[in-house]
Amino acid sequence: MDGRKSGTENEMEMVLEKAGPGDAQACADILNAGRLFQREQGFVQWADNYPNMDSVREDIASEKGFVLKVDGKIAAYLYIGFDGESAYDVIRGAWRTKEPYAVIHRVAFDREYRGLGLSKAMFELAEKYILARGIREVRMDTHHENKRMQHVLEKNGFVLCGEVTLRGEPRLAYDKILTCV
Repeated sequence: MDGRKSGTENEMEMVLEKAGPGDAQACADILNAGRLFQREQGFVQWADNYPNMDSVREDIASEKGFVLKVDGKIAAYLYIGFDGESAYDVIRGAWRTKEPYAVIHRVAFDREYRGLGLSKAMFELAEKYILARGIREVRMDTHHENKRMQHVLEKNGFVLCGEVTLRGEPRLAYDKILTCV
């Protein structure tokens, strides 16, 4: 168990924990639903073959795949890494620090949990996990057309720092400097 949040407005218990091998199919299904959701919004950020089940299995094996559970059910999937992101080495703009940072990728919510405002709890729990490892900065990127994720990031305290190129495509680059709670 990596973090808990209970007693929320809706009295839901939320837990962020490392995904296990038994969670792989649910995580892959959430990512596939996220891919379809992107297309429904009129853009393609995730290609047909990525992220996929192999990505999820790799994330889980390296202990970088996480699930947000709401009342015991997997509501979201995300990747948290501490090894940097080579695509972030070159930015048109500037990161706000040169400190070691964590990366969050592959954020997706199960269809049933979208639009419920759970991203705030998810980010709070992820940030608590990151801070516990002595890291005070988080970096993320998103597609120029992914207005929903841009809104979520900005609403959760991320600042637009510039543009990076990831898998051959330009992406908006965000960071957040974490404070101890």
